[in-house]
Amino acid sequence: MENEKQVAPKGKFPYRLGFGILFGLLGWLVPYLGVNSTLLPAKIQQIAPNEKVQIVALLATIAMIVATIANIIEGALSDRTVSRWGKRNPWIFLGMLSTLICFYFLTKVTTVPGIIINWSLFQVALNMMVAPLVAFIADKAPKKYRGSISAFYGVGMNIGTPVGTMIASHYITNVNSGIYIFMVFEIIFTIIGLLLVGDGSNKGERVPKLHGSELVEAFSFPIHGDVRDFYLAVVGKLLFVSAQFIITGYQLYIFTDYMKLSSASATSNLSIMSMILLVAGVSFAVIGGPLADKFHSLKLLVALLTVAMGIGVAIPAIDPAPWTMFVYAGLSGAAMGMYNSVDQALNVTVLPNPNSAAKDLGIVNLANSLGQVFGPIMASMVIGFSGYRMIFPMAGVMCLVGAGMILMIKKVH
Repeated sequence: MENEKQVAPKGKFPYRLGFGILFGLLGWLVPYLGVNSTLLPAKIQQIAPNEKVQIVALLATIAMIVATIANIIEGALSDRTVSRWGKRNPWIFLGMLSTLICFYFLTKVTTVPGIIINWSLFQVALNMMVAPLVAFIADKAPKKYRGSISAFYGVGMNIGTPVGTMIASHYITNVNSGIYIFMVFEIIFTIIGLLLVGDGSNKGERVPKLHGSELVEAFSFPIHGDVRDFYLAVVGKLLFVSAQFIITGYQLYIFTDYMKLSSASATSNLSIMSMILLVAGVSFAVIGGPLADKFHSLKLLVALLTVAMGIGVAIPAIDPAPWTMFVYAGLSGAAMGMYNSVDQALNVTVLPNPNSAAKDLGIVNLANSLGQVFGPIMASMVIGFSGYRMIFPMAGVMCLVGAGMILMIKKVH
């Protein structure tokens, strides 16, 4: 594989690739999660306080549909892009510019329909970055280092959620300033990531023309090859992420409405919870990838971590008090940390066709986008029916089912 020589000459560990993926991931993830989990709900609360839960769920539903379509199409186009800047860079850069435009207009909208339109366009822009970035692992990481390179992605995933929340929690009453901070953050980190990866020209690469069924398959979910394991991985990841975002999507309201805290107290506790998530997540993310490379136990490790996540998300049902969210943050943060480190290595292993890596990895990682909206939709239904307390055991059950899906994979040990 030519790119492997470029990234890791003479078998050396590809540090530039790892840190490039880390910075590139943080470039879109921290702003997105900070706005999606905290600033967007805060803005909705200002505009329509009595319908906020329903509006968050509606936004999630629309975003899920748009993200699904955008991820597949943009990932497939990335796989087939030939340019002097490579096949991934043009899409990531265009995605950065487009998301910045959407963030800017989000500071200007003052109506619910305006927010819905803006956030739908944002999902199209965001997925220009998501699928091509993760494809760098399949494109460039030598097989023996896939777990460790995946760990860089995992560290980024575990930094992204708490850091985004910590930054956003300081701007709950000044949403627009928070959005501007995230815009600057995105520019700096995305550009650093692209420079580190150094994806050069691929102008000599031949892309075969597509006709009939080949054209359809290039822009759709895979149906040929060994797709059973691929879809088990997708569903397992979807359930894991959905359970996580049942809490993350409503974390502000959990503190204010379930635990009856004031906005000031909620802000303070959100910061503490985010710090616990950050420390636990990063600590366990660092060791996950190298462990997977050494012991080759991807499937069992991912399944066990999904079970641990299930225990963590169920804890706040015990008592409507902040300490339960701190316990959740410690246990689930550790589980998420190691999970995100080894999960991408598992995903690359179950790909049915390496020639459509960005599109297919985009579908796997679509479970991230879909989980972030499917979780809040499920939570909204349960909150409306029986209140907040039942969302926690529901999240736990989803993790147990997800672990079962992972254990059914045959291709990976």
